[in-house]
Amino acid sequence: MASEEVPKIPSIELLQNRFLLTSGPKETHAQAQEAALKKIKEDNMAPFYELICEEHGWPLDNSLLNQMKKENEEALKKIDERLKDAEENLGETEISDTLLARAEHFAKIGDKEKSLTAYRVAFEKTVALGSRLDILFALIRSGFFYRDNDIVSRNIEKARGMIEEGGDWDRRNRLKVYEGAYLMTIRDFKGAADLFIATLSTFTSTELMEYKDFVTYAVLSSVLALKRVDIKNKVIDSPEVLEVLHEIPHLEDYLKSLYNGEYAKFFVSLAALETTTMKQSWVLFPHYRYYVREMRIRAYAQLLESYRSLTMQSMAQSFGVSEEFIDRDLSKFISAGRLNCVIDKVNGIVETNRPDAKNAQYQQAIKQGDILLNRIQKLSRVINV
Repeated sequence: MASEEVPKIPSIELLQNRFLLTSGPKETHAQAQEAALKKIKEDNMAPFYELICEEHGWPLDNSLLNQMKKENEEALKKIDERLKDAEENLGETEISDTLLARAEHFAKIGDKEKSLTAYRVAFEKTVALGSRLDILFALIRSGFFYRDNDIVSRNIEKARGMIEEGGDWDRRNRLKVYEGAYLMTIRDFKGAADLFIATLSTFTSTELMEYKDFVTYAVLSSVLALKRVDIKNKVIDSPEVLEVLHEIPHLEDYLKSLYNGEYAKFFVSLAALETTTMKQSWVLFPHYRYYVREMRIRAYAQLLESYRSLTMQSMAQSFGVSEEFIDRDLSKFISAGRLNCVIDKVNGIVETNRPDAKNAQYQQAIKQGDILLNRIQKLSRVINV
């Protein structure tokens, strides 16, 4: 399947619309509901239809439900007939292909438990390493679809072990994208950034996310996690990023303004991305407050690196905000130990107090020396006894 298009089962687009209905802005609900119901009807998703109606208190259309159930029964009957024929007259390859089709049927209609069981049966009956990996990828997508990180993490771990046994180039890269998406969902932005950057030129996993979404996640994770020089070399100068950067609202301003020290523009683009992207993404939504807070800290720290002291007025002007906002924001981060500076409110100045690396090493050496002396004294007492 490495050279074939991977089926978009389960539908990540439906996952996104379900997320918007649950957690997205109210103005997105009507369109998300319409898109979700359209997909449900197209794929005869009877089990999922019952689930989402109960979840959101929608009235159940029994006529539609019965029609979809009938279509599902007929489709499953045909698959079971194919399976019986394969078991009686054909070989192992045909059997495993039909078992996979059975699992995909349950996944497509949104029957979680039956699809997971069917995928496991197909996995056990499949011999080829590549095909077994494809089943694990389907299980990982199912984990994402049902927001079940246990399914995702267990199957990523299993796929990683199998890849080491001899997985091909395409599946190795696919696993990096899947794992990067998982790391984003658990707030490991550094791990996600490394994996996304490694696959910028080889991305083919459109069954999990569109390329623009992939680049967006790569940029957002990298700006938070990488050093400034690496952001320039690996992201800003990346041909793959430059190719689509201008097509994604606010992302180009966000990426370049921080690197260039245009902090007012950076704050505006960060706020815009928070509203238009982070709050509307099933991947980023749980972490958008954390992300925005960390990026404000990073921007403040980057500006303060260049000065021993800076007036509050100058800093407020640099970020395009009021002095009251800067005072309140800095005070919060300073008290939490996140910024190495102090505020002189009498004179309206922010003074940096960067930790002295040599002094820190000296203090550490003294501490370790004290520990060693204590151990020697204890040992000498034991020997004397």
